[in-house]
Amino acid sequence: MTVTVADIESAAERLEGIAVRTPLIYSSVLDDLAGGRVFLKPESLQVTGSFKIRGAYNLMSRLTPAKKSKGVVAWSSGNHAQGVAAAGSMLGIATKIVMPRDAPAAKIENTRRLGGEPVLYDRYTGSREDIARAIAAKQGSELVPSYDHPHIVAGQGTVGLELIDQCVERGIAPDQVLICCGGGGLSSGSAIAIKARSPGTAVHTVEPAGFDDTARSLLSGKRERNDPSARSICDALQTETPGELTFSYLQKLAGAGLVVSDDDVKAAMRFAFRHLKLVVEPGGAVALAAVLSGRITTKDRTTVVVLSGGNVDTQLFAVIQSENAA
Repeated sequence: MTVTVADIESAAERLEGIAVRTPLIYSSVLDDLAGGRVFLKPESLQVTGSFKIRGAYNLMSRLTPAKKSKGVVAWSSGNHAQGVAAAGSMLGIATKIVMPRDAPAAKIENTRRLGGEPVLYDRYTGSREDIARAIAAKQGSELVPSYDHPHIVAGQGTVGLELIDQCVERGIAPDQVLICCGGGGLSSGSAIAIKARSPGTAVHTVEPAGFDDTARSLLSGKRERNDPSARSICDALQTETPGELTFSYLQKLAGAGLVVSDDDVKAAMRFAFRHLKLVVEPGGAVALAAVLSGRITTKDRTTVVVLSGGNVDTQLFAVIQSENAA
């Protein structure tokens, strides 16, 4: 199945009343630092605290009654887990999610609170996909991938659809949109919508150093893998390699990938809290980090930044906010 803007529009209709139409905001402080106009779309204000409900609900709501009765299985570091769990509760579908044992405690707890059943594993020695597929095969359950599925891509693409519509409503013509990238569901789906509605707008993925597989893949033209020893505070973006489906779209539609350091991410989280009054998780802050650290030219340009999530442990958040407090 080829994902088109029509599929994303269909997903938007299905998500009406389910997902929040998150606002497009701006900050004069950020504009001054960037030397241009910067608008932010805070998906941290979305249902379950990230954009993931969009794709999960779009896929799960399309399952047949027979498939719904067998439940679903997913794998996730936390945000997709919460999206799947929430969608399952809304649709009456039992959900099991394979999650890293070291995922932020808040993400594991919220997954349980939303009705999901976490299955914990060691992300450095186990394969979450293998575990999930084994559970699904045993139970006859449907798999709900975190990114590499047409209905997931279309659901996540509603972020791009919304932000372009919001720009049009305000008479804004964005030069570039920066989107965080793990497996590529959000960035590829949004790129499809953005390019269909505003062909002249550039789309750039943003990743943390060490997990810059998409940036490297866009350069080489083939799907690159990350070093298994790589580490980052951006737990939501630690995929091994770009999705096969998602990369096929990014290769056609995205510009050069951007890469930021963990220190850049921490600075962006502090900026978001102090100047925007927003709590943003590490993985959700990488696109803002790219602007603040000068990884892309923003002078005399209009830039839209997606803040993809806000699910961060309070202890980690407090430590990051206390650094460079002066």
